[in-house]
Amino acid sequence: MIAQTPPMGWNSWDCYGAAVTEETVRQNAQYMARRLKAFGWEYIVVDIQWYQPTAVNHAYIPFAELTMDEHGRLQPAPGRFPSAADGQGFKPLADYVHSLGLKFGIHIMRGLPRMAAHRHLPIADSGFCCDEAADPNSVCAWNPDMYGTFADRPAARAWYDSIFRQYAEWGVDYVKCDDIAREYPHCRREIEIISGACRNCGRDIVLSLSPGPAPLEQAEHLKKYANLWRITDDFWDEWRLLKGMFERAEKWCVHAAPGHWPDADMLPIGALRQCEDPSGWTRFTVPELRTMMTLWCMMRSPLMIGGELTRMDAVSLDLLTNASVLEILTATAGAHPLTTTGEESVWVTRRTDGKGLYCALFNLSDAPRTVGADLVSLQTRAATAAELWSGRTVALQGRLEVTLQPHDAAVFLLS
Repeated sequence: MIAQTPPMGWNSWDCYGAAVTEETVRQNAQYMARRLKAFGWEYIVVDIQWYQPTAVNHAYIPFAELTMDEHGRLQPAPGRFPSAADGQGFKPLADYVHSLGLKFGIHIMRGLPRMAAHRHLPIADSGFCCDEAADPNSVCAWNPDMYGTFADRPAARAWYDSIFRQYAEWGVDYVKCDDIAREYPHCRREIEIISGACRNCGRDIVLSLSPGPAPLEQAEHLKKYANLWRITDDFWDEWRLLKGMFERAEKWCVHAAPGHWPDADMLPIGALRQCEDPSGWTRFTVPELRTMMTLWCMMRSPLMIGGELTRMDAVSLDLLTNASVLEILTATAGAHPLTTTGEESVWVTRRTDGKGLYCALFNLSDAPRTVGADLVSLQTRAATAAELWSGRTVALQGRLEVTLQPHDAAVFLLS
């Protein structure tokens, strides 16, 4: 089974929108291999519209001419991805990422290009044409590149089989499929045939569904057909969004397990929005970044860095390479909040090897606050607790507590 632990990597969206280039992807891959791989970071994911030749920022150009082959399958725009020339697709770039000991991923939209349907292009290795699969009444509300499919038609299954076979040939390890996770019940069957195409393509590919919020009542369906699914709309560097994630995390944390992970979205850390402002930086404070990293690890969300890696500062790098905190992703099960109010939150999770438990304390208020929990409520007789961000150890006498600055967090290993 793939995705036995929450995937960790980098995604181009937060810093480059639809406009990332091959050179930038290679530079970020080099940085990850050099500075992050040893800590478990491994995926390099090219986000939306890699097939759009004129993309320049986070905005979409409606009805742009897209780069595709004779079967309607989207191809990397050679002006932005030079190694894709002569029909090579993403294989050269994927090969390069693999040569660094990393894994390669791409973003796709559900459905097929409306251009392919209008031109009646034949679906590869089938007797169908793209217009037989396309549903012209199923169009994404925020990007008109694609038509959805009539998912019960054999032509739709042939379409998805054709594109995932190509992704396998390219060496893709991760596919983020967009405009689908929150589209129940309309896209329920489409999720199933996408999942089937992914699992039968001849290569292990992690399947991630976006955007959220995915419906909580569809948790079992999502766990059966996807490896990750978004529990929120796009997450950006705003405190109100981070504070709001505690409610989502509480609802979804019970569904995190090997092979399927509720996804709290990317980490907007470091240099962001580079296509609009090369000096752009996250609006999160350091305490807020610490809260984000702590919550994502406690709930065992996938971790996808949104910032430009080559501009990473020392503070951000320290947050992303704290091995003791990152170990929570792989060494625990059963995370849940003991309590959450508008002012604070306390989360706990136990190590699966029996060597203690983690307790995360969050100050959600706008003023300094002492946050804590009794050892009885934590169900532990531990005598000491090690705080993983600071490295300090404290003695316990019936209670664990700490005074935190506004929007800050601490996480302890009690053993």
